[in-house]
Amino acid sequence: MTDVLPARNAVAVVFVLNGFCFASLFSRVPDIRSGLDLGNSALGLLLLAGAAGSVLALPAAGALIRRSSAAAVVRAGGLAVALGLPVAAAGASVAGSVGLTAVGLFVYGAGTGVWDVAMNVEGAAVEQRLGRAIMPRFHAAFSLGTVTGAGVGVLMTAVGVPMVGHLVLAAAAALLVLGTTRAFLPAAPEAHGAPAASAWLEPRTLAVGLMVLAFALTEGSANDWLALALIDGYDTPQWVGVAGFAAFVTAMTAGRMLGTSVLDRFGRVPVLRTTALLALAGLLLLVLGPHPVLVGLGVVLWGLGASLGFPVGMSAAADDPARAAARVSVVSTIGYVAFLAGPPVLGFVGDRVGTLESLLVVAALLVPATLLVSVAREPAWADEPA
Repeated sequence: MTDVLPARNAVAVVFVLNGFCFASLFSRVPDIRSGLDLGNSALGLLLLAGAAGSVLALPAAGALIRRSSAAAVVRAGGLAVALGLPVAAAGASVAGSVGLTAVGLFVYGAGTGVWDVAMNVEGAAVEQRLGRAIMPRFHAAFSLGTVTGAGVGVLMTAVGVPMVGHLVLAAAAALLVLGTTRAFLPAAPEAHGAPAASAWLEPRTLAVGLMVLAFALTEGSANDWLALALIDGYDTPQWVGVAGFAAFVTAMTAGRMLGTSVLDRFGRVPVLRTTALLALAGLLLLVLGPHPVLVGLGVVLWGLGASLGFPVGMSAAADDPARAAARVSVVSTIGYVAFLAGPPVLGFVGDRVGTLESLLVVAALLVPATLLVSVAREPAWADEPA
């Protein structure tokens, strides 16, 4: 038990840093759009570069972890993020180059993708060692990082700090993982038996991946489009749009902090069905609410509803420690398709019906998503006293 507590704390810090870098980038999406003079469809295609980097790197993450360690893969991902963020910022605000911006986003996406898988694998190992469902707390740490990153983004935007300076700060934060990961659990010996690629043939793993895909789209669409939806749909100042994004990630953080207790009491399946309904109600209020109070309530409900799908999916994928790296890699790859397809699809719809109204696509997809949550049912150990 003595070695797991430093590892638990280190995993939490790594999640915070990942979220901080993520929100720092997405708080400047309006600046990327204006700096490159892009419409919504073109912006969606540009954001596709980051998602493409993640999706291409994710399938290799499980094998890399098996051959080295989760700590080594987190460090490699952190280095890539620290490189990609300043390149993307310089491309959009200094060079005015879509191509250079896309390269930076691609490198960032590849780095954050493998970092994401590795920290979830390590988090699952800590969870198994403790014998408690604590993954939502780790994802709450990620959300805390996004709250901090979004808050810094609001401040930087409000006082006119250039995007390059802001994202260089975020890159420096990414480099902190180089020291933090030293406290991770010792690398487990490579599991023998079925090869890692066989996880792609497991029906339950694929079903968990589809569930995560639905919730990832629910979460990811806010990251890409919430600030712009408020700016375009309600004609608000830019800082109000960024503040709306900050409110979303704050609500999501609160949902994840409360999530462990709620999951322990009610179980994964009923909790995930409830959160899907909360997200649906929040989206409808955001888009259709005739009053600012209802719009704000919608943002909060959307954040609460999006809070638990991804972390519970990671726990479900890692229920068997011997196959955790392979299965988390598969589930993450499927889930990241939402980040790949979401920006261009919503951008295309937004150019035709409006940025705000395009979010009704996400609301519609939440209806079938409630049918998938039964695949995440907890294993027997989760019902035993800790």
